[in-house]
Amino acid sequence: MLIRSVLAVILSFSLAAPSLPGKTTKPKAVKEKSGDDLKLFSVKLNKDEQIRFALDRLTFGPRVGDFEAVKKVGVKKWIDLQLHPDKIKENPVLEAKLAPLDSLRMTEKEAGQNYPTQQLIAQVARGRAPLPEDPITRSAVERLVQRYKVKKTEGKEAATREEDMIEPAVSLEDLLTADDIKTLRNGKPDDRKAILAKFDEDKYEQLAIALPQGMRFGNMPFAPLPLRRMFMKATAPQQILANDLNEGKLFRASYSNRQLEELMVDFWYNHFNVYLDKGSDRLFVPTYERDAIRPYVFANFHDLLKATSESPAMLFYLDNWQSVGPPPPNARPAAKNAPKRPVRGLNENYGRELLELHTLGVDGGYTQKDIIEVARCFTGWTIREPRLGGGFWYNDKVHDKGEKVVLGVTIPAGGGKEDGEKVLDILMKHPSTAKFISRKLATRFVSDNPPAALVDRMAQTFTASSGDIRLVMKTMLESKEFWSRGAEHAKIKTPFEMVASAIRAVGAEIDFGSNLANQLQQLGQPLYRKVEPTGYSAVNAEWVNSAALLGRMNFALALAQNKVAGVTVDTARFPESTDTLVIARQLLNREVTPATRAAIALALDEQLKKNPKAKPSPALIAGLILGSPDFQRK
Repeated sequence: MLIRSVLAVILSFSLAAPSLPGKTTKPKAVKEKSGDDLKLFSVKLNKDEQIRFALDRLTFGPRVGDFEAVKKVGVKKWIDLQLHPDKIKENPVLEAKLAPLDSLRMTEKEAGQNYPTQQLIAQVARGRAPLPEDPITRSAVERLVQRYKVKKTEGKEAATREEDMIEPAVSLEDLLTADDIKTLRNGKPDDRKAILAKFDEDKYEQLAIALPQGMRFGNMPFAPLPLRRMFMKATAPQQILANDLNEGKLFRASYSNRQLEELMVDFWYNHFNVYLDKGSDRLFVPTYERDAIRPYVFANFHDLLKATSESPAMLFYLDNWQSVGPPPPNARPAAKNAPKRPVRGLNENYGRELLELHTLGVDGGYTQKDIIEVARCFTGWTIREPRLGGGFWYNDKVHDKGEKVVLGVTIPAGGGKEDGEKVLDILMKHPSTAKFISRKLATRFVSDNPPAALVDRMAQTFTASSGDIRLVMKTMLESKEFWSRGAEHAKIKTPFEMVASAIRAVGAEIDFGSNLANQLQQLGQPLYRKVEPTGYSAVNAEWVNSAALLGRMNFALALAQNKVAGVTVDTARFPESTDTLVIARQLLNREVTPATRAAIALALDEQLKKNPKAKPSPALIAGLILGSPDFQRK
């Protein structure tokens, strides 16, 4: 009732405000700004407002003490350091959090070897597949196979998944007493931990497999971190790859001192989006973000473009690894008795998205003929043994050797891998690329409809510097439009930004991030799982509606009152006051708006009328502030 009372008032003004539009299926077409709108981009923020704005827009949200720290060093110097993250000493807490996530440091092949699929384990257990020849994979599979036995079936086996045809070799009753099982199911956390402490590593693996599904990894927040990781490794090894990605991203957003770098990694990953759950991309995505995105977020756009174009993750996601040109005229025909193979041909997916999403933009001046010609240039750009985590491989035998014409530029016949590289060069020099990338950066960091003059200056810098991303960002960050009343609070946080900023605002400690990742899925932004190549949008209209605000409010209340599993909030850090203004100053670094304050006061009054003994706590008020539109704006 409390949440609904608050939302009834908050929604009455928030959804009517220009900065909080309703949900639409597509971002609205860009409209020219009115004269009044443009005037706001000429109104400069004062010095304190600039600090608050920088922390809201260039980090995942301020922590307690950040305002004073930036004020001491100065906004200009602070931004220069953020643009050069190698000059910033990383938070040792973050480094400790990342240390156990070993899959983030592996190659694709190593990840596949150390974390085999559950299907492979089941097939070996049933005798339907031999043990892998690779010694690392063989050892991992062999150890797990010993923990399972094949289910007994009568008569004809029903069609089912391989994973469902095996069961634990040791039952829960073999490992625990009846009292221990009862405690593990329903006991207090400390009593549960005491039971788990009895097991060594070998027995713990057996326990992990024997546990009923409802008691496994995600529902055992009482288990220490190393033991929960062992649970997952014993029951679903390849899920660790996704889990490590999620936790790594949440840890970095919450703890990193290099905040702008992390925002840029998120920005460029969505720009060059790859869907984690598409087949072999489960192996490829960790190295994709680490090796093709992260090193280039402030580098030259051409280097970033080339790194993504050669990444197995991108080649697999957009199917270019299967794209081949026509057979050469002198190709030997297949023998009559040769086994038939699937017919492969030209695949346009990567060519289309390279032009539409990665460089020129949908209105960038290309045609369907250009898409086909670009696709021809990238034939032969493939992956060696994708299922085994193979790397990039150029196969000249399947490359289209004919002449191509891309955006009016002729690429002579007889070329090879360099045909694709020439396309990247053409796109880099095209004025539409400079304009498209500049507008997208300004949309993310300034407003959904950034002033045309700012975009033009950023595009000029892009062209003059041959795509130097750091200089383009510097042009934006030194502009009057960025530090203006028109940009202030003009953007709405995505669910990921909202969750990370709430964690930072309350100074929460993350033990494990799986429950936070689940929260993001419920809020509509499962990490690394945007199916479409567009990536997650930074436009306000994609994220805000009444249902979205309700979900954010539920999360905020749970977090502030220490009810999110895997996350610890020291509620004693909140001011010993039930004055909304006092708590808001700590969480927002500014005054709460009168409308939000009135809405919270009304809801609390209604609660007291219904239950006079239920006095509001600082944690409750903190949750209401974190869930309010004031906190959703940045």
